[in-house]
Amino acid sequence: MKPLGSAVAALSTWYKNDHRDLPWRNTHDLYAIWLSEIMLQQTRVETVIEYYNRFLTHFPDIASLACADEQTVLKQWEGLGYYSRCRNLHKSAQIIVNEHGGHFPTDIDAVIALPGIGRSTAGAILTFGDAQRHPLLDGNVKRVLSRFMNEPGDITKAQTLKRLWAHSDHLLGLAADAYIHNQAIMEIGARVCVPRAPQCPICPIESSCESKKAGTQKERPVKPARKKIPHHHIGVGVIWQGETVLIQRRPPEGLLGGLWEFPGGKQEPNESIQETVQREIAEELEIEVSVGESVAVVRHAYSHFRITLHAYHCQYIDGTPTPKAATDWCWAPLAQLKNYAFPKANKTVLEKLLSSTNST
Repeated sequence: MKPLGSAVAALSTWYKNDHRDLPWRNTHDLYAIWLSEIMLQQTRVETVIEYYNRFLTHFPDIASLACADEQTVLKQWEGLGYYSRCRNLHKSAQIIVNEHGGHFPTDIDAVIALPGIGRSTAGAILTFGDAQRHPLLDGNVKRVLSRFMNEPGDITKAQTLKRLWAHSDHLLGLAADAYIHNQAIMEIGARVCVPRAPQCPICPIESSCESKKAGTQKERPVKPARKKIPHHHIGVGVIWQGETVLIQRRPPEGLLGGLWEFPGGKQEPNESIQETVQREIAEELEIEVSVGESVAVVRHAYSHFRITLHAYHCQYIDGTPTPKAATDWCWAPLAQLKNYAFPKANKTVLEKLLSSTNST
């Protein structure tokens, strides 16, 4: 078994020789690195790159992000998911302008105080953007360290996380270059020490890995038993009044906060999906509609549940829209709906509507 210092050096050498060329690795701009770290939370690199480049084109600095209205910001984030990240990014930019003179803070406590930034994200930003030395413990690093140290504890428990933080800090202390080390341990988690099938034969630190020695690498990290993921059927209406469609805006906090959507809700037992659409619209908006033909059926997965979204053409009949849960509503021509930020499943419905209109 090699000493830990040799393993840390081997990991850094591997990274120098075999890392991916990613856009946020070609800058030390704290704003750009902050943006990448937020986008990369729970999202794959391949998905993030396009959003990252487009977002920076629209908002090249903190000041431009801070002064933009929330809908404009959400529109650039549309489709990336986990929208609280976007809202917190926007709020943080405004705080930085108001309290830090428009400059991203370099004190780690000040960074952690910003909405949506925890200890690991703050450490990554300051390590990669300001040449500081901070340990990391994001999802990839937790998995690598759990296997490398053969950690038997549940990684959702505080005592286990405390040990993993200590391991992360210790290994960083053995590294010659904090930037290279932190990038390397994240990179190996993304490409080699992957969740379901760790690629041990090509791992540069295999000979120092305690779980490989014990044969437990596929049992680490230890997590609580997964609960059955609920599946809901959702009925929504594309409500027409002449050439316009009614949409409503979700409350700013909570799931999909601040986004626009077609009105509707969850199917109840012993209820057809068309009955769901009619009932939910009456309950949500206090209006009467007639339900017509299907527009689309969209399947979508969130972090803790799945949905099948059933969208139907509806004709407005009577009543003044009075939203019960939404914060706003409007009638808009179909062609203008692409200017609003929608959740992914609703956006798929909109794309179906636009394509069917263009083909007629």
